[in-house]
Amino acid sequence: MAVISQVITKKYAIYNSDCIEVMQSLPDKSVHLSIYSPPFAAANGGLYTYSSNERDLSNCNDYQQFFEHYEYVVREIERLTMPGRISAVHCTDIPSSNTGKDDYLIDFPGDIIRLHEKCGFRMIARHTIWKEPLWVRNRTMTKNLSHKTIVDDGVYGGVASADYLIVFRKKGENKIPVVHPTGLDEYAGESPLPAEVLKYRGWKGKQTENRYSHNIWRRYASSVWDDIRMNRVLPFQDCKEPDDEKHVHPLQLDIIDRIIDLRSNPGETILTPFMGVGSEVFSAVRKGRKAIGIELKTSYYRQAVKNVSEAENYKEDTQLNLFEVNHAN
Repeated sequence: MAVISQVITKKYAIYNSDCIEVMQSLPDKSVHLSIYSPPFAAANGGLYTYSSNERDLSNCNDYQQFFEHYEYVVREIERLTMPGRISAVHCTDIPSSNTGKDDYLIDFPGDIIRLHEKCGFRMIARHTIWKEPLWVRNRTMTKNLSHKTIVDDGVYGGVASADYLIVFRKKGENKIPVVHPTGLDEYAGESPLPAEVLKYRGWKGKQTENRYSHNIWRRYASSVWDDIRMNRVLPFQDCKEPDDEKHVHPLQLDIIDRIIDLRSNPGETILTPFMGVGSEVFSAVRKGRKAIGIELKTSYYRQAVKNVSEAENYKEDTQLNLFEVNHAN
């Protein structure tokens, strides 16, 4: 499978293609940070199937085959990643089915961790991303996640499983420190910062006195992120096809912004092998990094082209509403 389409600029390169084929064309140790949400393995015909393309990882015959194929992706990312640098993977527990009874959860994050350890990475952090139960119910239509279930029989009641951002570091010494000479300058989250720390924004004195940055750091360094704006996502509805599952939803920009700020320097290269509608590339460009994005599904790629083209014009205060989608309706 050759590249179907591509857009290459000085700030980003995005491809409509199989991620393995594109990554194989890139040089060793050329990526500073990767961040992505892999296709969630479909267990026993579970919720997560993204397209009918035979190259789509979510279309594997079973859970074991998914990881056999996914290993090729992780090994390519390991080859491309500079020693000592980071790969961050967004994932969640996988439901066995959506029948409403006798469902159980599969430890997808745990299997991802074990695969990365096999391929030369070590887990250094796991952020738990809290999700509001009714929001999850409305988005996924999970049968056991409803108030009626516990009214009828609490034994079969479900939970709004958290998402996880698992942070891996490649073996080896990092030769280029990721520095923050002015601290953390931008907070990506929904909880307002205390008024008394706002005067420290842009602090010119000792960074140990920068209470603005310190307050943001305390939130980012937490193992639980309960202040992620779930609806701060890029537009995606126009790219949905008739066979798309109802759960299709881009990765939240708050999550991407945080890992880029924490784990990379301006000007460095960010990779996302499962680009979707372009969220990781969008954030990377907006934050002064270079980005490589690869997406197999053509409708998603076309939407990514539109989204990424707006990255440099994006203003948080004036354009946020263009990027919010209300899934409660």
